[in-house]
Amino acid sequence: MIASNQSSHPLSGVKESGRAVSPLELACARLKSAGMRITQPRIAILEALIRRESPASIEQLHNELASDSCDLVTVYRCLAVYEELGLVRRCFFHNGTSLYEINLSDSRHHHIVCKTCGKVERIDFDLTQGIERTLRERGYDQVTHMIEFFGVCPECRKKVAAADPVLGAIVR
Repeated sequence: MIASNQSSHPLSGVKESGRAVSPLELACARLKSAGMRITQPRIAILEALIRRESPASIEQLHNELASDSCDLVTVYRCLAVYEELGLVRRCFFHNGTSLYEINLSDSRHHHIVCKTCGKVERIDFDLTQGIERTLRERGYDQVTHMIEFFGVCPECRKKVAAADPVLGAIVR
């Protein structure tokens, strides 16, 4: 492994030179600013998170990595650190499974998770700004929240209706 402070490492000197900084460079810069080393397993996990369009479980992320890039325990540990640093955001399936997604901006959003097929869809709307502001005005700090929505997606609803018209009428 090449440490982040070695000049031969491709991410050792993340600099903005008039070009757009890639998501991986931004994530590595945040790791470095927190005093973390840039290792190949950390890079592999970040790349897997950046490639995904929806949140993934630790097991899904591990399965997407090359078999020799890192073990499952490393994925668990890295995601815990990434969450602490704000590099990932955790959300949940309706069964309590944790899902993770990359968080490189301050954009706020929520998710709707289909209770039937598990599809996760992003909702680009923040319901909580006013609540958080009110709590801070009351003297609270380090305010966080977790809000997830669960339902049955239109595709699953159609499948239920086609398979059983009586049950399909109930699900509508």
